[in-house]
Amino acid sequence: MLNEMFSNLSEGIIPFWYPLVIDQKYGGYLSNLNFKFEPNINQEKMIVTQSRHIWALSKFSNFFNEERLKEYAFHGFRFLKEKMWDKDFGGFFTITNREGNLTNQYGYFDEKRTYGNAFAIYGLAALYGVIHDEEILRLAKQSYRWIEEHALDKINNGYFQFLDRKGRPFDKDSSYQTSAVDKSEVGLKDQNSSIHLLEAYTELYKIWKSPELKNSLHNLLILIRDKMVNESGYLRLFFDSKLNPISDETNLVLDHVSFGHDYETAFLMLEASFMLGIKNDRLTLTIAKKMIDHAIEFGWDKKNSGFFDAGFYFNNKNKLEIIKDTKVWWAQAEALNALLLFSKIYPNEKKYYDLFILEWEYIKKYLIDYKFGDWYWSSLEKEPFYQSEPKANIWKGTYHTGRALMNCIEMLSINSNNILMKNIDFENGVETWLMFIKHWEDIANNS
Repeated sequence: MLNEMFSNLSEGIIPFWYPLVIDQKYGGYLSNLNFKFEPNINQEKMIVTQSRHIWALSKFSNFFNEERLKEYAFHGFRFLKEKMWDKDFGGFFTITNREGNLTNQYGYFDEKRTYGNAFAIYGLAALYGVIHDEEILRLAKQSYRWIEEHALDKINNGYFQFLDRKGRPFDKDSSYQTSAVDKSEVGLKDQNSSIHLLEAYTELYKIWKSPELKNSLHNLLILIRDKMVNESGYLRLFFDSKLNPISDETNLVLDHVSFGHDYETAFLMLEASFMLGIKNDRLTLTIAKKMIDHAIEFGWDKKNSGFFDAGFYFNNKNKLEIIKDTKVWWAQAEALNALLLFSKIYPNEKKYYDLFILEWEYIKKYLIDYKFGDWYWSSLEKEPFYQSEPKANIWKGTYHTGRALMNCIEMLSINSNNILMKNIDFENGVETWLMFIKHWEDIANNS
């Protein structure tokens, strides 16, 4: 399994993406590729996608000890700084055209989103970790301070997602009205931007031990763990301005159970707590375990394996119904990471490792494209037409698959005789996982 994952990442993913998506003409990275990895004519550039490539390439460069991957990552930094950062009002624009000019495609134009700015920090922090250029760290700090100044709700807590160009939050009652594709969520606070802020601030705290940042990170951890995760062990998706959860079975876009976000968040909370240095954090571990256990109980396909995309508790019943039985690539990738991690923390609970094996078998059978490279958007078991659908768009890159496979390879390499690479950064990565797992295993054993 270790060799299979290493082969998929090093031969079945990275060479298909890079250097193909490096836009040598206009900077940044190409966004849209068909199922054969051929670029499309339209190549809009979203802050989320661009930043995820920077993050992934930075991590890949360390993992494989390859200088060219580091250069590809720095290539993306220039586009972020020169084209996507608003030099007049701060913050990152949501989307530009290929050349780096504002576009009304998807209706965003000069609007900003906290979610996108979070990913910018995530990418910049990772890049600074491999290229210690103060210009990179300076932009990451600027981004953090911009979010804290404009998006943080200093009265009710939580973060506003929708911001105009000047960083002013707006809602459905504002004089300013958006025409963006996400306008149905205007005025709501959400788990998705919150968990990715948690993720980004954790990455930033690794390289910048600011007391202010530490407080922000701790606040996010508490907010998500104690407010956004409910008693049953799953995330509520949207909230009003006072952080009351939105409950509406007539609008399942705003209100459902997203299993992939649940176990992804379980991992991100453990990572944040560990970075914060919280000692004996039983509560975070207990909630994280409850989240993955809920996903396993209600979201795992007991017949064919893999996690379903979404469920819902209708009429406040205890029984959850699957409302979306598809199996999107990112949720299956995040499942690998979470299942293997919890199998290490709780080695006596065999379900985690057993499902980890089944999940990988499912991915090999239904998600990996052995002919044209990478993974399909969605499982061919449920949606076979994705065999000829695009491999890349503004929402799909190498971030989820790359992180999951790197993490699993390093975790599987702990105490393994099969040493795949002898470079100091890879060895340090394995050692970091060993300390991380021991930290949480000790807490689990003392609970």
